Amino acid sequence: MKWFILFGLLASAILLVTQMARAGELPKVGEAAPDFNLSDQEGKPHQLKDFAGQWLVLYFYPKDDTPGCTQEACAFRDDLSKLTNLGAQVVGISVDDGASHAEFAKKYHLPFPLLADKSTEVAARYGALRDLGVFKIAKRYTFLIDPQGKVAKVYEKVETSKHSTEIIEDLKQLSEKGK
Repeated sequence: MKWFILFGLLASAILLVTQMARAGELPKVGEAAPDFNLSDQEGKPHQLKDFAGQWLVLYFYPKDDTPGCTQEACAFRDDLSKLTNLGAQVVGISVDDGASHAEFAKKYHLPFPLLADKSTEVAARYGALRDLGVFKIAKRYTFLIDPQGKVAKVYEKVETSKHSTEIIEDLKQLSEKGK
């Protein structure tokens, strides 16, 4: 009986690791950013091509209205004028639905699109999907996409309290290099 339970636990662990590994690879700096076509908290569709000619801060986050996600979103909100002055737009993506995004955006006065990736396909294309078997969430990754639609920087380790400031500094440096 012990062997049967042990075998079951081992098989479950292998399955979980396999599913997590299938989440996709991160796009590399210099590659074309994966396309997307998702609706925001107001039901308005957005595609990557809508942001052509400007910088795009595309950030994936695990869950609406949780402490880290709220801190990150509010920092982007508070720094939005600095980001737009640098030619950047901010877009958040999670696997929550549009209604959840609408409540989150209203509660914290978030003035940028929060895209609903209910199918989890976009998070998977960006390597930002955490597949836990029973449920799936987006990993806290950010992609800085240049005006030509190429990945300029990938942030895999995000400190929510400083992330917006980090992106502002990187945008300043990248804009100087492009001149």
